[in-house]
Amino acid sequence: MDRCIVLVDAGYLLGAAASLLAGEPSRSRITVDHTALIQGLRERAESDTERPLLRIYWFDGAPDRVPQPEHRRLRVMPRVTVRLGALTRSDGRWAQKGVDAAMHAELTELARNRACSDVVLVTGDGDLLPGMMAAKEHGVAVHLWAVQAADGDYNQSEDLVAEADERRVLDRTWITKAVRAKELGGICAPAPVPRPEIAAILSAPLPESALSSGTERPTDEGEHAPAAPASENGSEQRVPAPKGVPTPKDLAALRAPGVQPAQPPTTATLRWSSDKGWVDRPGGASEPPEAASMPTLAQLTTAEQRWADREEDITTVGGDPFEVGQVFARRWMERLGDQGHLQKLSAMYPRIPHRIDGELLRYAARFGLLAHKDDQIDEHDRYAIRAGFWREIDVRTATEHAPADE
Repeated sequence: MDRCIVLVDAGYLLGAAASLLAGEPSRSRITVDHTALIQGLRERAESDTERPLLRIYWFDGAPDRVPQPEHRRLRVMPRVTVRLGALTRSDGRWAQKGVDAAMHAELTELARNRACSDVVLVTGDGDLLPGMMAAKEHGVAVHLWAVQAADGDYNQSEDLVAEADERRVLDRTWITKAVRAKELGGICAPAPVPRPEIAAILSAPLPESALSSGTERPTDEGEHAPAAPASENGSEQRVPAPKGVPTPKDLAALRAPGVQPAQPPTTATLRWSSDKGWVDRPGGASEPPEAASMPTLAQLTTAEQRWADREEDITTVGGDPFEVGQVFARRWMERLGDQGHLQKLSAMYPRIPHRIDGELLRYAARFGLLAHKDDQIDEHDRYAIRAGFWREIDVRTATEHAPADE
């Protein structure tokens, strides 16, 4: 059959792209436009092979082989078939299991059944060498594509390269049409501007007990560290954590009975940064009573809306952290019966109530924003998620948040 088929090892393609663009192979460091990537693969394959595309097979790993949001978006695209292997963790590292075997089986079966005349392999693993040789014996031309290596060297098996009929390199120019590195401040958030309340937080003294211990307190010692508040345009100013930066627990202790701070306590509102979704910690800076009465998005969502949300997440929401925060806030606001909650929430800026913030981060985790190395959302992504949330709130309420101590 005069058709071409593309077999993609997603772990290789996206890992190599992350190394090229972000300096490390962690896929959490890049943002992928899967629609543009699939279209680019199709056009390049049809151009190189001079054959029409039959199908793109996307091989990837997933925990317990459960499709992740990116897999659900991919498998509803035209001419795309997703095959999942297992994603297991060993010695603190994630590893794919069964992906190479699945690619080998698919390659040999397609060649044996003469389903195509040309196969494009986007992989670097030498384990596919027997499958490549078998495909050639069945009269299939094998095209091997590599992602440009960050150091200019090879990132593919030498035997695999030697056995291929045709070889191509997907260079930086091609890759950046669909993949980009995440910036430290959140890739879609506007440029940050300073806010005075963060300076007030950093200048607050530690409790005497902490000062007398003679030890340095890290910014996140089991407690949530204070995150830099969002600016008026929805962005956030990330401030390097100096030695002895007080945690929310420290600042709460300054207000405790019998504690006399060395200077008047700051009135800056704190927002707690979350690690593994949401942990409601007792004590510390308390929330206003009206926060407990605010409904969550789950409480406001009907079964029909939940189904529609899922379809929208799969087909239209790209998964960028800033965009995820906006989508969540938009849905929450549209379904509020009592708009008084919206004004109360706006007055709590920049701290999102625990219940809503936890639900927001759990929603974001569904878009593959969990960093595989530690099973938590990257702190820069958390800032961008909340910046998107507040931007959408500001648009609806026409509010420009002033510093909390003004």
